[in-house]
Amino acid sequence: MAAEIHSYPISGFPSDFMTENYSVILLNGSGVFSVDQINYFYEGYTVLFLSPYQKLKLLPWSGQEIFSLFFHGDYYCIEYHKEEVACNGLLFNNIYLHPAIRITRENYEQIHGIFNHIRHESSEEHPFSTSIIKTYIQLVLAICSKQKSNTLQDEMLSNGKTANKNADAFRKLLELHFKEEKEPSFYSNKLHIAGSTLSKSVKKEFGKTPGQLIKEKIILEAKRLLHLTYRSVKEIAVDLGFHDEFYFSRYFKKSVGCSPKKYREKVGISIVAKMSM
Repeated sequence: MAAEIHSYPISGFPSDFMTENYSVILLNGSGVFSVDQINYFYEGYTVLFLSPYQKLKLLPWSGQEIFSLFFHGDYYCIEYHKEEVACNGLLFNNIYLHPAIRITRENYEQIHGIFNHIRHESSEEHPFSTSIIKTYIQLVLAICSKQKSNTLQDEMLSNGKTANKNADAFRKLLELHFKEEKEPSFYSNKLHIAGSTLSKSVKKEFGKTPGQLIKEKIILEAKRLLHLTYRSVKEIAVDLGFHDEFYFSRYFKKSVGCSPKKYREKVGISIVAKMSM
């Protein structure tokens, strides 16, 4: 798959959505959506970002038509283009941030217009069409990255005096120890606080429990290694602290919906991995 634009009527979006592509979804209305079984409220003009094999469910909502852009990592690699658009870890693949951003009507109409350009260019058989479509994808991601960066800066300024110290300390510890420490009790003990206190602080800050974030961090790193390296599933399992390759595969499949091997087959191995050989 190269890049595709889809539009859905209010009731026509798949009830359980998942794909091997990166997805940029335009919403206009209000309601709740679920990404990997975590619920998020949205209102107004909104853009939602999904990485491959993230599970989306739209709950009852009111709004207009839904528009979506799908592109495969082999077609446009967000890691390869990180110098031009730093969206990996900002729009995609960040377990701590909201997976969507609220945008202005002007930006919504601008992105919708770019979607229409991509749709038109995809129907053309022209030597330059691929380059043009990739440029359009880059423009969409750049607009959204700018908006999200500005939003995060505003939130930091407004919340600076009431920083959630326990949640921030947990996040830093998780980044250091997730490969070998997979139980929330390790982190609460390390911070010298009760497990319930840690859970309350983390849930308030990130909308997820410590256990959910630990699991998401492990799965995110597994996906990264499957996509950006040629390392075997066994090597990846060991690196993530699983001494049984088959247990790791079951752990991955339970969360993602497919085995690590199938994930790599569908998502592909990035050009970044190929360039580092």
